[in-house]
Amino acid sequence: MDYYDSQQTNDYMQPEEDWDRDMLLDPAWEKQQRKTFTAWCNSHLRKAGTQIENIEEDFRDGLKLMLLLEVISGERLAKPERGKMRVHKISNVNKALDFIASKGVKLVSIGAEEIVDGNVKMTLGMIWTIILRFAIQDISVEETSAKEGLLLWCQRKTAPYKNVNIQNFHISWKDGLGFCALIHRHRPELIDYGKLRKDDPLTNLNTAFDVAEKYLDIPKMLDAEDIIGPLRPDEKAIMTYVSCYYHAFSGAQKAETAANRICKVLAVNQENEQLMEDYEKLASDLLEWIRRTIPWLENRAPENTMQAMQQKLEDFRDYRRLHKPPKVQEKCQLEINFNTLQTKLRLSNRPAFMPSEGKMVSDINNAWGGLEQAEKGYEEWLLNEIRRLERLDHLAEKFRQKASIHESWTDGKEAMLQQKDYETATLSEIKALLKKHEAFESDLAAHQDRVEQIAAIAQELNELDYYDSPSVNARCQKICDQWDNLGALTQKRREALERTEKLLETIDQLYLEYAKRAAPFNNWMEGAMEDLQDTFIVHTIEEIQGLTTAHEQFKATLPDADKERQAILGIHNEVSKIVQTYHVNMAGTNPYTTITPQEINGKWDHVRQLVPRRDQALLEEHTRQQQNERLRKQFGAQANVIGPWIQTKMEEIGRISIEMHGTLEDQLSHLRQYEKSIINYKPKIDQLEGDHQQIQEALIFDNKHTNYTMEHIRVGWEQLLTTIARTINEVENQILTRDAKGISQEQMNEFRASFNHFDRKKTGMMDSEDFRACLISMGYNMGEAEFARIMSIVDPNRLGVVTFQAFIDFMSRETADTDTADQVMASFKILAGDKNYITVDELRRELPPDQAEYCIARMAPYSGPDAVPGALDYMSFSTALYGESDL
Repeated sequence: MDYYDSQQTNDYMQPEEDWDRDMLLDPAWEKQQRKTFTAWCNSHLRKAGTQIENIEEDFRDGLKLMLLLEVISGERLAKPERGKMRVHKISNVNKALDFIASKGVKLVSIGAEEIVDGNVKMTLGMIWTIILRFAIQDISVEETSAKEGLLLWCQRKTAPYKNVNIQNFHISWKDGLGFCALIHRHRPELIDYGKLRKDDPLTNLNTAFDVAEKYLDIPKMLDAEDIIGPLRPDEKAIMTYVSCYYHAFSGAQKAETAANRICKVLAVNQENEQLMEDYEKLASDLLEWIRRTIPWLENRAPENTMQAMQQKLEDFRDYRRLHKPPKVQEKCQLEINFNTLQTKLRLSNRPAFMPSEGKMVSDINNAWGGLEQAEKGYEEWLLNEIRRLERLDHLAEKFRQKASIHESWTDGKEAMLQQKDYETATLSEIKALLKKHEAFESDLAAHQDRVEQIAAIAQELNELDYYDSPSVNARCQKICDQWDNLGALTQKRREALERTEKLLETIDQLYLEYAKRAAPFNNWMEGAMEDLQDTFIVHTIEEIQGLTTAHEQFKATLPDADKERQAILGIHNEVSKIVQTYHVNMAGTNPYTTITPQEINGKWDHVRQLVPRRDQALLEEHTRQQQNERLRKQFGAQANVIGPWIQTKMEEIGRISIEMHGTLEDQLSHLRQYEKSIINYKPKIDQLEGDHQQIQEALIFDNKHTNYTMEHIRVGWEQLLTTIARTINEVENQILTRDAKGISQEQMNEFRASFNHFDRKKTGMMDSEDFRACLISMGYNMGEAEFARIMSIVDPNRLGVVTFQAFIDFMSRETADTDTADQVMASFKILAGDKNYITVDELRRELPPDQAEYCIARMAPYSGPDAVPGALDYMSFSTALYGESDL
């Protein structure tokens, strides 16, 4: 990972973690963030002709969120879903979140579902992440970037102003003088800074906000009353607003840029010295901690009780969980600092850093290895001691648990086996009792193993002379005696149940026959009632005709069904006759079914009533489907004309963008006339929208008469308008480039001819290989590294293609790179002006105090004929810093 990528990750992830910890926002801060983030979003969405009103509501469907990302990034996102369902909204928000993630952003605890649900805190967190990535992260001042870079920029700009001390992004801005100082530093004609008072923050804030909005095109994102209130202003809101000032005043003067370059070189040297001191201290502290910890881990004094050993184990776990992790981090940070320091020294052509004796990284690793070995031995000893003490306690507890489980299971079983509930039971109840008894017998057999295990454990405890063996033996004997009694009672109950079962089987056969025929007939009637009352949903005439045919077939089965009904009722009458003849004592009704003859007759009458109602419903639906078919044909006829027309126009615009003729102004005029002809087609689109609305109101969801949907037409129409507008914009940009770079029309034609020749796919863009061939044809002699450098200029987003605009920008561009030493010396020359020297006062005025003194200590006095008191030879600074070979 290069320097930029590592900086990007470090600067970016920290604010996200801060946001995750601050999820419970103060209401006043939430209000500030709502206003600030909404205004910031609208400042970009305004470029696309839209805006938001409610930040948690207007981003829920993901459409404006994707549009915001396209505006601020200048890139096209994936095609959004236009549906209104939740799944479409989640899909759009996921596309936006994926795009953010593709920029190296790690989204912590922010998911599409929370955004779609209107979770205000998650929404504010997501917008803050976007602001960090696209408005703050790329801010770079000297060796700092993002938040620290923005803060340093503010400090540099406001340093000459009294009563202004910017140390943070909250209370340092409460009096409003910081905002006024930034404006006055760059546009002194806009604010009379001398008339501002520190004790009037409301006037200061409103003055800065009004001037910024009116003259600098910075929208009003904050309320002065919120900032001067008793609470601390929200840091994220202030950072967002101040970043707008940075971007508005990003063009810095040459003298300030020169000073910054000097500061950058000095800061690197000072930072290296600080890293050396930090390494020595951190290494000493870590080695001392290891020296104190190893004796504790080597202590093997045993304990006599389980509680004492468990306390030692808990102390060891606290060491692993609480005391060791910070030291692991310190060790890792120590190695990182050492490697970073060596790399920085090597890049600065400085000697490698050599730590004090015994504090090398290898020395620390050796000491750490000894700690790990002692830790491993201590843990093994603890576990062995605990296992030794647990054995006897575990065996006794195992006996108690198994005995308790068995006694709980046998509780009430003897009383259950002695019941005579079978004397008044029906046949089905008798069979159920038999099944239940069989299950009990199986359960009884299964518990035989537990009884044997209990006896075996009691025997082992006796052999080990367990102190409570008498109570264990008594309890075991009671369990065995009870077990023998349960076996005898079980056999007695089975014999009684089998005798009773034979008495009721004859009557049961008649009940069974009735149930077998009544149940399917009842199910048939219930299914018929359900079908006759079912609300059908059809979309075509064919479907309603199929339903009508099925209904007629159902009516043809009714006579046979009536015969089955009468046969079932005959079986029930026969059962009643047998019961009355033989005086059978029947407890309850038919055990096989709850269906009564009265229920069968009632449901049959209901079926007969529902048939004519179903006839009427089917007739009405047939009429409605005929009307829907007419609407489908009407929409399909128009859509089949408009869809191909849009496709044709898209293809024509594609050809025009590649094969333009005449001057750029002629091409622009032709394209605008073409755009007007497209816009004049809008009434036909509106007419098709009207037909589509009628289809939606009729709840028509498909149309076999066309492959085009209204969504396809809308998207095609929007793409057509976007394509013609983008093509016009490209020609306008080419005109601007031509005029700014002084390119003649003949040169532009040559550029276009070369571009079109090597644009083999005729897409209006060259891929990297086509671009390489084009450069070679124009006389460029380059290797892979040089070509990669050129591609980074013409394709900064690494899309793998080169547009015509990027091509002509490159052809007219001249670049020149200088090394760090040349830049520093050029910066000093800017500060010195026409003189051959630079004075002490000039250095102290242009540079921060510590860096000014750093330079003064490394410069020789100037001894030329034009020397003045305090004059320094700034050429000597390069000799001291880089050596003679770099001059």
